[in-house]
Amino acid sequence: MVDDDDRLRDLLREFLTGRGFRVSTSADAAAARRLLAAISFDLLVLDVMMPGEDGLSLTRWLRGRPGQAGAAPVLILTARGDPDDRIDGLRQGADDYLAKPFEPEELVLRIEAILRRSAPSPAPEGPVRLGALRFDVGRGQLTDDEGRTTRLTESETTLLRQLARSAHQAVDRWDLVGASAEASGRAVDIQVTRLRRKIEPDSANPRYLRTVRGRGYMLTPD
Repeated sequence: MVDDDDRLRDLLREFLTGRGFRVSTSADAAAARRLLAAISFDLLVLDVMMPGEDGLSLTRWLRGRPGQAGAAPVLILTARGDPDDRIDGLRQGADDYLAKPFEPEELVLRIEAILRRSAPSPAPEGPVRLGALRFDVGRGQLTDDEGRTTRLTESETTLLRQLARSAHQAVDRWDLVGASAEASGRAVDIQVTRLRRKIEPDSANPRYLRTVRGRGYMLTPD
């Protein structure tokens, strides 16, 4: 939640936390950008009129980010409730628009509705073929054709699952950060290097776990 009104921000954080949400707050767009660079959020609630950068500009910046980071749903929360203002907010990439004053319960219902709409469809959980190996996405098991299992760490399993569920599509490095105990792009690179040693015939010339320059990584199973 990004709003320069300290009282409203604290009240809504307390209210939403009581309804089961985990809430982070920022008083301005600059602080929000720093949080967004480090943490992946399910939804953003943005005020429009703030000192410095406004909420619409922050929404445009968010939509310009690659991968899932730029697709996070946005609810605009502002005193500017004219139809033209609402249309402008939606054009900038917002998913919904709630004018102040408002009932906190309506905010909760709108947040829940956005999260339902944005929930990803269940991904196939069957095995993917990687040369002589098969990775069972549901079970998180990597085996060869004779049934022998290659041991994967928990982080390697999580990383391979994420990539397998987006097979043949580039996945942003920052969207893979959650697979590492250390929240950094460098930690992801280390996990990828280790994983290549287990799934690639030649880890120095990867065929299945490929680097997408400027983006991240892509799994290309047979």
